[in-house]
Amino acid sequence: MHKLLPASLALALALPLGVHADESSDIKALRKEIDTMRAQYEARLQALERRLNAAEAAVAASGSAATAAAGAAPAAGAVPVAGAAPAGNEPPTVVQAPAAGTPSSAAQPQRSAAGVNAFNPSIALILSGLYTRTSQDPANYAITGIQLPPGAEVGPGTRGFSLAESELALAASIDPWLRGAANISLNADNTVSVEEAFVRTTSFGNGFSLKAGRFYSGLGYLNPQHRHTWDFVDNPLAYQAFLGTQYGDDGVQMTWIAPIDQYVEIGAELGRGRSFPGSDTGRNGAGMTALTAHTGGDIGESSNWRAGLSVLNAKATDQSLDAMNAQGVGVVNAFTGTTQVLVADAIWKWAPNGNATRTNFKLQGEYLRSTRDGSLVYDVDGANSPGAYRAVQSGWYLQGVYQFMPRWRVGLRTEQIDPGSPDYGSNAASLADTGYRPRKSTLMFDFNPSEFSRLRLQFAQDRSREGVVDNQLFLQYQMSLGAHGAHAY
Repeated sequence: MHKLLPASLALALALPLGVHADESSDIKALRKEIDTMRAQYEARLQALERRLNAAEAAVAASGSAATAAAGAAPAAGAVPVAGAAPAGNEPPTVVQAPAAGTPSSAAQPQRSAAGVNAFNPSIALILSGLYTRTSQDPANYAITGIQLPPGAEVGPGTRGFSLAESELALAASIDPWLRGAANISLNADNTVSVEEAFVRTTSFGNGFSLKAGRFYSGLGYLNPQHRHTWDFVDNPLAYQAFLGTQYGDDGVQMTWIAPIDQYVEIGAELGRGRSFPGSDTGRNGAGMTALTAHTGGDIGESSNWRAGLSVLNAKATDQSLDAMNAQGVGVVNAFTGTTQVLVADAIWKWAPNGNATRTNFKLQGEYLRSTRDGSLVYDVDGANSPGAYRAVQSGWYLQGVYQFMPRWRVGLRTEQIDPGSPDYGSNAASLADTGYRPRKSTLMFDFNPSEFSRLRLQFAQDRSREGVVDNQLFLQYQMSLGAHGAHAY
């Protein structure tokens, strides 16, 4: 017994030392593993840098050879050397060598026979088709109390089968500082139009970004989005009445994202003013200015939100507007003055634990207020009577879209327009106000076999015209071919 007690005491005293030794061994092993990983990472980084230097040297060498070849005039009947200056005003082929950590080549653009296919922009084609059935003739569509330019893209469109607006999109990095994009619209009437074509900075720094060209304004929530990303076949009545369905212009846009945890984005735009509610008069100065501000964030793990306020100011000169006079006869008026459109938007999204693949819900709404101030010539083809004009009009919509199971969604939208009580000055007796408020309700179902395809069924009861109910049925397909970037929030 007397021998067992000393042995037990010795074991108890040695146990902490053994544990300490084990812990020390584990720490050394961890440090050794970290050192090994650091050495491997540095070795890989050095290898990548060597490959980059070699690629840049190869591009520079091929560019020098192509430039020398371009400087020599080809003999009669000889085949032109690839990389030589193109005929006429065609731009030269641009070659870009990718550089690690940059959106495009770090080397200067070079012309090279070997690099003709090096510039490969992402190309996407959105195919869209539509079947429309209405109880009223779309040719007579109008929004009571709202004056719009002749040929404005409002209402359900043509009846029967049609090629809905399809879209060809191209985008690519130009150099380490710029990226370009273009969206070409293929319309049902066999016309082609440019929706967007712009360049944008990629490394302006300090949260700033500059865009120049033709683009959709950052007003509100729906306006910057392309048609194929809408949750319904058509845009709300308020957008049709005050922004001509969707406002786009030629100009410049500067945005700034605050370097804080809370999402804050502020934007300013300066444009030609070619689109309704403005008019293209070929002025030297800007015909449009816009300011936008948005903020948002997360609410727990399953919800997030965004809200904003935007204001558009546009000028118009002798802008033709379709209207109904007090006798119910269609006339064409001419407006000269300024228009201010205020847009307040908000959206809330929910998905269980942030996973939107199985089920999710989106609630969004916008309020638009338009103030037109200037002069109006009544019935330019008849009475041709000038007078003062001021109109304060507003509209709103509220919609919810619920994905109740994978691939299936249902949506409901309600909306209304308030034409207000416009002041027509000396033409008040000719353009009487009825006080009617256009409204519309829409129900939508869609099925998405994949993220590249969508089939949609939509029913709407449209009361945009006083005393008329238009029941509208739409069947739509949308298919995406090729590369396509992620959609905005």
